[in-house]
Amino acid sequence: MVKIAVLSGGGDAPGINAVIRAVVRKAIQDYGYETVGVKDGWRGLIDGEFVPLDLKATSGMLPRGGSILGTSRTNPFKRKDGPRKILKNAQENMIDAIIVIGGDDTLAVAYRLFELGLPCVAVPKTIDNDLAGTDYTFGFQTAVSIACEALDKLHTTAEAHHRVMILEVMGRYTGWIALWAGLAGGADVILIPERPFNIQEVCDHLRRRQSRGSNFSLIVAAEGAKPKGGKEITYSRGVDEFGHARLGGVGYHLAKEIEALCKDIEARVVVLGHLQRGGSPIAFDRVLATQYGVGAVDLVKKGTFGHMIALHGNRFVSVPLKDVVGKRKTVDLKLYEIAKVFFG
Repeated sequence: MVKIAVLSGGGDAPGINAVIRAVVRKAIQDYGYETVGVKDGWRGLIDGEFVPLDLKATSGMLPRGGSILGTSRTNPFKRKDGPRKILKNAQENMIDAIIVIGGDDTLAVAYRLFELGLPCVAVPKTIDNDLAGTDYTFGFQTAVSIACEALDKLHTTAEAHHRVMILEVMGRYTGWIALWAGLAGGADVILIPERPFNIQEVCDHLRRRQSRGSNFSLIVAAEGAKPKGGKEITYSRGVDEFGHARLGGVGYHLAKEIEALCKDIEARVVVLGHLQRGGSPIAFDRVLATQYGVGAVDLVKKGTFGHMIALHGNRFVSVPLKDVVGKRKTVDLKLYEIAKVFFG
């Protein structure tokens, strides 16, 4: 009997459990495969921590956020004998294929291990929606919905107190969440990593609104937004096993600069943070995650290893991991130009 393992690595995203559920249902009901889960991403495969997955174990998972298997940012290539232990554990547990749910870092590891002989199939997962090779990653639209709802609520308090409200959202390298949420939520300024900002221009936007009688403004900033000629603002000096610093603080930087340059403007900051990741996925992400899970099992059935299931338009296709890892899908700047119509 064919035995499939499934794991999720990196940050959580609404819809991981929907993928796991779909993998188990498709594998068992259509192909008669055995399915197991790997605990806490690559760490669990290094340590050989598996849990059985069957129809009962995955019942009721569709609306659940997080991951029933757990996740981690473990990099096997930074652990002593990590890759060797993974290959050994996969062989000893008679794993015929591994479905890897993750973003660029997790899938880069999957590709390297595939080259070493591990039969991998990938499912694209990143809250930032910046993974190359697919139109959308699940969880992104849920994050946008949460950020948009936050903007709707901030609108009323900003207007009541005559303040500038700054909403800091996720987006390390790209501004997908900031741009979509800002456009949908009526933000007056949207700051994204792809377009470094000039603080004086930001203040000019706010002044124009004042001149038209608007005594409040909403700013959305991706956590990776940075001033022209400057660097991203980091939360701490440490880095994870993939070399990433913890970003955060651009909202407070903006508030300080705005109040210094515009003496009569009061600014407040809301950092949405992990609220964007938490809770139930919206309908779009439940359906997308389900389709990804089913598609990944079909790739296993075909023996199409070293590939990622991807959405292109309204079709699901397989994309070689070598064409995905190390690349980044930046925002559509045409959409950003549309958003700029409403700045100030």
